[in-house]
Amino acid sequence: MFEWMIDPTAWLGLLTLVVLEIVLGIDNLLFIAILAEKLPPEQRDRARYYGLALALLMRFGLLASLSHLVTFTQPLFTIWSLPLSGRDLILLLGGFFLLFKATRELHGRIEGVLHSDEQKKVYLGFWVVVAQIVVLDAVFSLDAVITAVGMSDHLAIMMIAVTIAIVIMMWASKPLTLFINRHPTLVILCLGFLLMIGFSLMADGLGFHVPKGYLYAAIGFSILIEFFNQLARANQEKLFKGKLRRRERTAEMVMSLLGVKPETQPHHEETSRLSEPREEIFSEEEKDMVSRVLQLSSLPIRAVMTVRRDIEMLDLTAPQQDILQLLAQTPHSRLVVTRDNNRDAPLGIIRKRDVLAQLLEDKSLRIDSLIQPALCLPETISVLNALEQFRRAKNYLAFVVDEFGNFEGLVSIRDIMEEIAGKLPETGEEESELVMLAPGSFRVSGDMLLSDLQRELGFPAASTEHYHTLAGWLLEWLQRLPTMDEVIDYEGWQITVTEIRAHRIESVWLTRQQTE
Repeated sequence: MFEWMIDPTAWLGLLTLVVLEIVLGIDNLLFIAILAEKLPPEQRDRARYYGLALALLMRFGLLASLSHLVTFTQPLFTIWSLPLSGRDLILLLGGFFLLFKATRELHGRIEGVLHSDEQKKVYLGFWVVVAQIVVLDAVFSLDAVITAVGMSDHLAIMMIAVTIAIVIMMWASKPLTLFINRHPTLVILCLGFLLMIGFSLMADGLGFHVPKGYLYAAIGFSILIEFFNQLARANQEKLFKGKLRRRERTAEMVMSLLGVKPETQPHHEETSRLSEPREEIFSEEEKDMVSRVLQLSSLPIRAVMTVRRDIEMLDLTAPQQDILQLLAQTPHSRLVVTRDNNRDAPLGIIRKRDVLAQLLEDKSLRIDSLIQPALCLPETISVLNALEQFRRAKNYLAFVVDEFGNFEGLVSIRDIMEEIAGKLPETGEEESELVMLAPGSFRVSGDMLLSDLQRELGFPAASTEHYHTLAGWLLEWLQRLPTMDEVIDYEGWQITVTEIRAHRIESVWLTRQQTE
């Protein structure tokens, strides 16, 4: 009975048979993995083990009945000159079963009947799924047993090979199932394999022999292509996650600098790819602040500067009484200094506290000795780069100049902070750039930034390199200076010019038009 144990060819046959049994069992295992998903998570492992254990018992029973198994190939009856044996009928029924189940699963997944919502998912009964697995085992067990009978003459070798193959399948069933369920495209691929196998079984049952080598070559080639697809997808996800983590870290750093503690929320690989509603991470104020910060690198400094005509300047040639009166009345702690009232060529900046200290020390006023040079910034520099220049120069005011060196305006660190945190009203400052007059109607300052207007009201106009304020956009869009009380319609908004001073648009009314 055990003479085969000293026969090297028998051991080689055992090894070959184990490999073949595993290969034949992979088809069975793939479909078991799909069927097990019909059960609640806590029952899936048990169903897989029950199904594979029944498959082992079924194959043992078939192997023990070799004499009857041989008769399965004898024709039972003939239809249209086509002889059909018991084996042929089993293959036909098994192939039809595979085609039916695989087609039904494909239809459900392609039409969008996914099982991602565990609360709404309707599970099948435990024994219903086990029964389906047993029916499937019957088909694949017959194929595996016939293969074993054809390759070996020793019943012990057949049983050992079948046992080893089933044990390996039990061990691999759970990780294979988890891997397949994590990659939805693999489920579609496996269902395609089952369609091919079902068609092959039906063709074999009808007498049209399809070489298994062709079938396995097609499956192997498809798996190779899917392997490269999964590899490329993993690399893309790794790159995307790297960028996402960098953006998250940047956002967290910004929020930390602003004194806001960012919330932590776990990110799941699958849910991040699904467009499901998610809980808000940031409040509206936090998102507004982060949005402002992220725009600093593209916003030029001239968009936030105080233009030359609005700057309060101190003239060195003015009478001392006028100078002292100006210093007493101005709310600013620093003033731009000019000579002969030449606003195009400011000399620098003085601090009010330095003037006060000089007066207290020697009762005389020598402002020219207190002038400090100002930091000069080109009008095209971004706000973010200007902030870095302020930090290096340890200065809080800067002159903005054009490409010819002409003085265009003044920018302070406060202007940049307002661009981050919003308007910071000064003492005595009452009017806001944006005032709601009625629901859907607003009074807007002409020098309000379009980015702020878009953020606050959703106004559709966007800034360009040529203009950044509402007044600048109006001049560019009209290609002329509008008249007082002129009404303009623009993409669902009615714009009324309410104040023009010295060829400058000071104030407009914005009214959101009602859509019919």
